[in-house]
Amino acid sequence: MSHSALNSFDDFYQLLADSLAKNSLIKLLLSKYRGADKSLQRITIRPISLQNEPMLSFVYQHQTNHITKNLSYDEGLASIKLLLGSDFKSAHLATAQAEVQLEISKKGKVQISTHNVKQAVAAPLEHDREKKRFVDIERPFLTQLGVTDSQHNLIPAMSRKWKQINKFIEVFSQALEASPHKNDQPINVVDFGSGKGYLTFAIHDYLRHSLHNDAQVTGVELRQALADLCNETAATLDHQGLSFVCGDVRTHAPKQTDVMIALHACDIATDYAIHYGIRANADIIMCSPCCHKQIRPQMHSPELFKPMLQYGVHMGQQAEMVTDSLRALFLEANGYATKVFEFISLEHTNKNKMILAVKKPQHNQKDSAAILAQISDIKAYYGIKEHCLETLLAQTQAD
Repeated sequence: MSHSALNSFDDFYQLLADSLAKNSLIKLLLSKYRGADKSLQRITIRPISLQNEPMLSFVYQHQTNHITKNLSYDEGLASIKLLLGSDFKSAHLATAQAEVQLEISKKGKVQISTHNVKQAVAAPLEHDREKKRFVDIERPFLTQLGVTDSQHNLIPAMSRKWKQINKFIEVFSQALEASPHKNDQPINVVDFGSGKGYLTFAIHDYLRHSLHNDAQVTGVELRQALADLCNETAATLDHQGLSFVCGDVRTHAPKQTDVMIALHACDIATDYAIHYGIRANADIIMCSPCCHKQIRPQMHSPELFKPMLQYGVHMGQQAEMVTDSLRALFLEANGYATKVFEFISLEHTNKNKMILAVKKPQHNQKDSAAILAQISDIKAYYGIKEHCLETLLAQTQAD
């Protein structure tokens, strides 16, 4: 059908049906809701595939939460016919060839305008298409936390935080896929130093909304006022399974933990967090260390290096490298596949390194012995007498 020939409901529905048949539908947005449910704002409809069956995903956006329903193409088209005109007075259809806007006046007059797309982009018919976006900018928690405004537009001052959230969820999702944890099993996540809850809410939302996992996520924050504020926000948004408690990594009572997260933990707080994760036998341990005060004063560099390390910044970089390398090796020795890589800068620090550890399916004691020997050699080379994480692990073994 020619887009210029659109002038009625039937034409619009036919174009929608044709786009589904040709796999060219990208998105249909229904807005200007005039129905009885005062909390409903809009519905976003996208094609997905569930168990190799083509479906339409309906995301009902309410003021405080989103509800997702998946329908077959026939059921979806029938539902759209009922919704549009009676409850919704506006529809924006995006296909690979064009964008079509339908408006219904108070008197019931239909007006349709079209805009051809210069570069056609085929709509991927995959259920994980939304997962690759990791975080939907229209999610209510982003508005509640001040990342987006009431129209779900990104607040410019929060652009860096928005990038951080997306990058973190991307890393988290990849770690989850590589871990021995199965997606159909509930996940228990503990996030130490949760602060205002940006990442804690994002993790919970991703697990519950994108993976449909019955996740239990706990944010642990030293400041009681922030923990209370986040709990109030979680209750307002009806984020079931999300809670915040006052405490820190040293005082929080051990519990079932599949994922342990500790970002911008200062100095040995990172060691306590890693120790918690190992002790809890967590499938995933994610740390972004800040400050490296314990190792630096112990280090005795060889004479050859002293001209380089007379500069404080170089000494600090060396201490950071040695400290985090030892942490990664201790994780390897305890049965984790570990990566150390640059991560997007955090809000309150210029540190951008992450230590990511994923539990291996099998643990070889001979490998552990070899890694512990490497750790011993590194300590001897630099004259390091004590490493907090090593001390904590030794205490656990003694107990």
